[in-house]
Amino acid sequence: MQDNTQLAAIDIGSNSFRLEIARYVGGHIEPLDSLRETVRLGGGMSKEKELSLDSMSRGWSCLERFAERIRGFESHQVRVVATQTLREAANRDVFITTAKKILGHQVEVIAGHEEARLIFQGVQLALPDVEEKRLVVDIGGRSTEIILGNEKKANTLASFNVGSVSWSDRYFPVGILNRTNFDHAIVAAQAVLEEAQARFSSDKWDAAYGASGTVGAVSNVLTAAGLATDGITRDDLHWLINQLCKARHFDEIDLQGLKQERKSVIAGGISVLYASMTLFDIDILHPTKGALRHGALAEIVNRETAIGDVRLRTVKHLMDRFRVDVEQAERVERIALQLLDNIDPSKSIPAFMRLDLQWTALLHELGSLISHADSPMHGAYLLDHVEAPGFSIDEFHRLAVLVLGQRVKLRRVSTEIGNLHFRSILLCLRLSCILCHARRDPDLKGVRLESRDFGFHLTLPSTWRKAHPQSMWLIEGEVQSWQRYGAVISVGM
Repeated sequence: MQDNTQLAAIDIGSNSFRLEIARYVGGHIEPLDSLRETVRLGGGMSKEKELSLDSMSRGWSCLERFAERIRGFESHQVRVVATQTLREAANRDVFITTAKKILGHQVEVIAGHEEARLIFQGVQLALPDVEEKRLVVDIGGRSTEIILGNEKKANTLASFNVGSVSWSDRYFPVGILNRTNFDHAIVAAQAVLEEAQARFSSDKWDAAYGASGTVGAVSNVLTAAGLATDGITRDDLHWLINQLCKARHFDEIDLQGLKQERKSVIAGGISVLYASMTLFDIDILHPTKGALRHGALAEIVNRETAIGDVRLRTVKHLMDRFRVDVEQAERVERIALQLLDNIDPSKSIPAFMRLDLQWTALLHELGSLISHADSPMHGAYLLDHVEAPGFSIDEFHRLAVLVLGQRVKLRRVSTEIGNLHFRSILLCLRLSCILCHARRDPDLKGVRLESRDFGFHLTLPSTWRKAHPQSMWLIEGEVQSWQRYGAVISVGM
């Protein structure tokens, strides 16, 4: 990555959207600009888990303003991540489709563990590089992430469906602030977080840090009151809860340092924070400026520099974990990419789809450890459910669909075949598996795959046909399979 390259990270959160602009200089990330808007995307979710048009419209309007700021940024300079609200939303595709058009960039819905990993990565940027076991607590609008790690990486990660917006809606539904509501909210939060108590017990870390919205809001109020001089304590939270109970209602809160848009969600956030500090025996929680968006910026740099793309490390870890035949996987990868180069010499297929093909080829036999006969089905299931650092939920689902489609009947992936780019990479994967079926390097002299109009043409010399009757039989079956779905694949010499 060249010096002075500008970077942008957008965090589509449940309560607020954030844009962070930075510059890469001399191996470091220097902040340039930061924008935040309260959108309350998660506040517009129905009981059926559908986002309201009103909440989505607020989100799109915010993204239009962000889009103006990052106009001219290339795809490798931007990362857009969405968290719990869009993980839950049944109609998230509606929001994401429009968001992608507005921004001109991919929108990644990331899993809870990936969110936690990026949060920890962002916090590390804001802390000194010292040997220290760190506990990080991040209370967002609809989820709470807890991470344990050291100055180098996160080791234990957890994400829970409890946050400032969801807990305020549930336990302070009409804005009434009293001790009873706080007690119920705290006990309920502890019940959710309790399963993590042993994993994050106080004997496993040296210092505890709090990131993002709730912790920042609490810190601002306490600082304005002359408290929390060395971090947030449970006594500080007791004082704050008492102040809120005196107000008796969200609308009557009058605390210096608390922004207007935080008043309706602060009670839920404090309840979760108090539950976390009690459960994990945190005496002092140190607020930090590092957050998810900063971790996303660091990830952009990692992918473009010698540090490397964590996604490739994830793929290699899964290959090792599920005893994938590395030689065969790399063979299928090499041939699939060679076929893709044949049909797409101008590189019109998006770079992320080329990576999809590359990673799928490496993971196409992931399910063989469970069952060789049903390997595609088991491999697809694993990819849809396994933890995958670096990948978004949609990214790994695309790999799952490709793994499933490597040799099963095409009707199993028929909904995606209408996309020409998907059709191209799936065909390259399937042909590569056929050409490599003998688990040795195939003879490809004179073999060429070309894209023609709305179909494909595979050139196979007569000598090749005679020398590879089994491969020829499989290819003829492949041609027939695609014809049923309107894809023209011709074979000639």
